[in-house]
Amino acid sequence: MATELEELVEFLSSTSPTVKKAAVEIVSGLTGSEEGLQSLAKYSEILLPSLSRLLNESKEVSEPAAQALVNLSQNSELAGKMIRMGLIKVAMDMLYKPESCITRLLVMLLVNLTQLDDGVSSLLQIDDEKMHGLHIMKLVRSFCRSSGETSDDQFEHVGSILVNISKTEDGRKLLLEPKRGLLKQIIRQFDSTNQLRKKGVAGTIRNCCFEAKNQLQNILLISEFLWPALLLPVAGSKTYSEQDISKMPPELGSALSIEREPVTDPDIRVQTLEAIYLIILEEAGRRAFWSVNGPRILQLGYEYEEDSKAMRAFEQVGSLLVEETGGPEESSEPTKAES
Repeated sequence: MATELEELVEFLSSTSPTVKKAAVEIVSGLTGSEEGLQSLAKYSEILLPSLSRLLNESKEVSEPAAQALVNLSQNSELAGKMIRMGLIKVAMDMLYKPESCITRLLVMLLVNLTQLDDGVSSLLQIDDEKMHGLHIMKLVRSFCRSSGETSDDQFEHVGSILVNISKTEDGRKLLLEPKRGLLKQIIRQFDSTNQLRKKGVAGTIRNCCFEAKNQLQNILLISEFLWPALLLPVAGSKTYSEQDISKMPPELGSALSIEREPVTDPDIRVQTLEAIYLIILEEAGRRAFWSVNGPRILQLGYEYEEDSKAMRAFEQVGSLLVEETGGPEESSEPTKAES
């Protein structure tokens, strides 16, 4: 005899719109608690395909279905099942349908699914040579075209997806391909006032810099945008002297010639400092850093830093910045990229 919960899951496929709507709302509510998630997980073989199909329904049904999938995907085992049943492709197809009204939830679902390596591979379309990278190009385009200055920023969580994919070597290589120009587009979003976007961009840059040993030239190709994104967050908020500014490129000097709003999130400052560290591990990276007067910026920024973790990151970078006459010191290999 079927349990009440089993019957509830079966009602998701009801031909009655009223019954289906009521069932999906109850399921969505249950996924909001750990107890509810564990109970529903027992019926995942039926539950997940049913919820996936409901994403094509009207908003009153598709929205609670999407919310349920987002909550369920926090469980890595269930997320794995969603990936294997092709939910990433379903989400991407739904995301770009003109009538879609669950954009934010679909992006959040992709964030959770790309926490897993299989999810990253699926979103990168690793196994499809012709389509490889198309999903990411679409997401980056949407991320850059949508406004981060409104309260209803549908694509703000794309920054978190980019952090997830850049944890993998395949993801970093895709973002660093000069012909695609993806990282250049992403970096320009660092000016956003949306902290979620800014943090996603900082984390993505930081992860991509783990490729500095092999792809430093591609990273430095976008120096015009890279150095402001990495140095302005750790430069403090005071106006720099004309002497200091004269040794900087215009994109840095003009920004530092006036007082600025500080980057208040210490995690962003740490991420940008870690990215700088990874770049200057390479001799050519150190030369590029000196050429923009980077050491002076860090010297002044360190004076105003109060966060202990950020201070340690400053000091780690500083350990590599010895006098040119003495030659730069070598350092150990960087560790694995993290989210």
